[in-house]
Amino acid sequence: MAKGVKGLAMPELPEVETTVRGLARFLEGRRITRVVMNRPDLRRPMPPELVQLLTGAEVTSLGRRAKYGLIHTDRDQTMIFHLGMSGRWRIDPEQDYKHDHLVIETEANRFALCDPRRFGSVDLVDTAALDEWPAFAALGPEPLGEALSAKYLKTALKGRKQAIKLCLLDQRIVAGLGNIYVCEALWRAGISPRKAGGRVTGPQLERLVPAIKEVLTQSISDGGSTLRDYAAPDGELGYFATRFDVYGRQGAHCRHDDGGMIKRIVQGGRSTWFCPVCQK
Repeated sequence: MAKGVKGLAMPELPEVETTVRGLARFLEGRRITRVVMNRPDLRRPMPPELVQLLTGAEVTSLGRRAKYGLIHTDRDQTMIFHLGMSGRWRIDPEQDYKHDHLVIETEANRFALCDPRRFGSVDLVDTAALDEWPAFAALGPEPLGEALSAKYLKTALKGRKQAIKLCLLDQRIVAGLGNIYVCEALWRAGISPRKAGGRVTGPQLERLVPAIKEVLTQSISDGGSTLRDYAAPDGELGYFATRFDVYGRQGAHCRHDDGGMIKRIVQGGRSTWFCPVCQK
């Protein structure tokens, strides 16, 4: 059912959302019968009590915060996972893989968290204290939630000299936005990625917020972006990458047919793709 893993591209918010939705189809309402930790750590140590506290627990629901997946249980505890650079869940894998570092079983299915580069993480937190968990306490609003508005961004960006591209990647300003979707949203909104965050105009922000929501929603609907064999837990590949307007299209004609050619620059150590003609 599940395919082998080669992916090395960091899963972004739509890929995490796709993963959570895929897991929910098989995990919600199920009791965990067995937990196996094949190593004690990923990017940091996994909770040593994870096996004891999850075994026998019922999964009540799944969710997502930024790029973290949440598995809630009836023991009022939530397992938080981050896929890092290369992580993904495999459902009912046909064979064990040497990088399957955590395995969870129910009476019906087997779930293997595979992370070749071990940049991901697994934590266990009291559900009632999720908002106070340090990694979550510092996060800005969810990009698909009502809290992200042009009014909010105008306040958050006021006086900022840093480029808008880098501001949007700052998880304290907006939670969960990654390089791919920031590039795509800025193109849709007609905003130069080099423009200082504090100089982005009100009308531009009015275009930017729906552009962010649209590009994320579309990618989630498409199952994420297939980059270097990224796949959902059941092995199905996302195909939003076929819709990229600027990302990875250096030297191509702008889809706005404005005579512009897609250009690539580096900002904050990350590649940025944009059209210098229509993005001002």
